[in-house]
Amino acid sequence: MKILYFAWLRERVGLAEEDVTLPAHITDIAGLITWQRDRGPGFAAAFAPGGQVRCAVDQEFAGHDTSIAGAREVAFFPPVTGG
Repeated sequence: MKILYFAWLRERVGLAEEDVTLPAHITDIAGLITWQRDRGPGFAAAFAPGGQVRCAVDQEFAGHDTSIAGAREVAFFPPVTGG
């Protein structure tokens, strides 16, 4: 699965994108975020509990309860505001 990081998330994790093989027990966005936190200090900072992280699965906005089964791409980004 390809994971994309945008804006300050990219800065904290030190990557714009990566290809990962997830453990089988990770089935939704919430599980993916929890797994990300354990990957190192930059990931822990980017995905800290209570943080403002939005996501998309295969280019469709998704909630934390969204399944990632069969997904090819997950993108993480900060909230977007208009003006």
